[in-house]
Amino acid sequence: MRTHSHTHTRTHTRRAVLGAGLAAAGGGLLAACSDGSGGSSSPSAAPASFVAPDGAEVAAAEAKRGSGPVRDVRLTATRAQIDLGGRTVGTWAYGDRLPGKEVRVTAGDTLALTLANHLPEPTSMHWHGLALRNDMDGVPGVTQQPVKAGASFTYRFAVAHPGTYWFHPHSGVQQDRGLYAPLIVEDPKEPLQYDKEWVVVLDDWVDGVDGSTPDAVLAELAKGMDHDMGGMDHGGSGGGHGGGGMHHMSMTSATSTASEKASEKASEKSPSRMLMGATSPLLGGDAGDVAYPYYLVNGRAPADPETFTAKPGDRIRIRLVNAGGDTAFRVALGGHRMTVTHTDGFPVEHAETDALLLGMGERYDVLVEAKDGVFPLTALAEGKKEAALALLRTGGGAAPGASARPRELDGKLLTADRLKSDKAVRLRDRAPDRTVTLRLTGSMAKYDWAINGEKYAPSRRLPVAAGERVRLSFVNATTMWHPMHLHGHTFALPGGGPRKDTAIVLPGKRLDVDFDADNPGLWMLHCHNVYHSESGMMTLLGYRK
Repeated sequence: MRTHSHTHTRTHTRRAVLGAGLAAAGGGLLAACSDGSGGSSSPSAAPASFVAPDGAEVAAAEAKRGSGPVRDVRLTATRAQIDLGGRTVGTWAYGDRLPGKEVRVTAGDTLALTLANHLPEPTSMHWHGLALRNDMDGVPGVTQQPVKAGASFTYRFAVAHPGTYWFHPHSGVQQDRGLYAPLIVEDPKEPLQYDKEWVVVLDDWVDGVDGSTPDAVLAELAKGMDHDMGGMDHGGSGGGHGGGGMHHMSMTSATSTASEKASEKASEKSPSRMLMGATSPLLGGDAGDVAYPYYLVNGRAPADPETFTAKPGDRIRIRLVNAGGDTAFRVALGGHRMTVTHTDGFPVEHAETDALLLGMGERYDVLVEAKDGVFPLTALAEGKKEAALALLRTGGGAAPGASARPRELDGKLLTADRLKSDKAVRLRDRAPDRTVTLRLTGSMAKYDWAINGEKYAPSRRLPVAAGERVRLSFVNATTMWHPMHLHGHTFALPGGGPRKDTAIVLPGKRLDVDFDADNPGLWMLHCHNVYHSESGMMTLLGYRK
């Protein structure tokens, strides 16, 4: 994909941007470490004892991935006017489309994507789900310096694993604008047979609607429900500290004091987006914090949906991505059963279902055999009553309306814990060498989301060592669900479960997942509810030197 950038754009090479500051990321850039409070994990070591994002260990791991054909892509992050289907909004996007144009490569390729930042503030780009070199992971203040307004940055890395992925900023709440796009990595030895492919990106939308912005939504939520509701608890308890105001935002936020003030002003003018009473038994109770005015499939509202055409009998691969900020989607294709083939890029033992549940950041690939007619692909905003919609048309007939709720939504529903990993990618049995306990804490009342009772600080790393089998033990001490995402790795769900990088942890529950520490660096681990993570529910895993 090619976009035009201004001739005056300052272009920094990767080396120049990382420079001496990030060479010391294992040291000076990210200050002193605390004890890490990681359960049976040992206490954090001094920063200098961690592998730096551009260290020799990272370069060695990248060299093992090889270097295939280079795919050059240029992308511009810019202000844009986007038609959602009858409603045009001002937002930030990659180019002039929503989602951004997909990037498609083949496993084994080297991707060289140059991001030109034409936004009014710094940005970044995280490659969600990819096991890639650490200095390309796109976390400002950890793996790179932020890409300043007017500057460019080239992300260059080997793409090792086929699958359905996506990319988005890791700067403040920018992901809840229009800054996201699918990344499809094709398998040169593709085992599946299908006639057509449909990439379906789901989103919840607030930016530019009646003056709302994600920053204003965060400013409202950060005041906490105690502030707005006289102490009524909406979202949990469990050991969080402090009150979670705007000045407790994460270190990945690239926003300035001026933009904080602007967002506070905007939140005074825009309608309240705080959601009350959204409940889902599937999600263990509270479904979400944010009342979104629109739910989208591929950037389109249900009033004017995208239509995908095929012939009756065609076998269609649908790649589903939840790019939302605060919404789980329950997805079904009217009149059809789906065969699940992959989740988060990795193959599973094929399983038939009527419906799927996707938390933010999760992906599923399914196969369907198209029937004759026109059918709704409905993505119900779980617990929030509204839905996103697209259409599959293989023949004549009137299209179902925006309110279509196919009966499959209430049929057999598959969640990740019911799937089994394909044997080819199943993690071999091995006792964990290290267990890292991650207690998810905080509440809607104070909006003090955290891990182990501590808000994110880039100086705090939970140590792991190369070659270890690591068990992450998520203990959800809150009354809300959290989709937990690990950068740079995939973990396995228990009992031969699927390989994933994002997994839902239900309120009051514990989830143990295992991964092999085979990709050195400093890696984010966080809730993929963008408002929870930016309020503090993030931490870092650091490889010891």
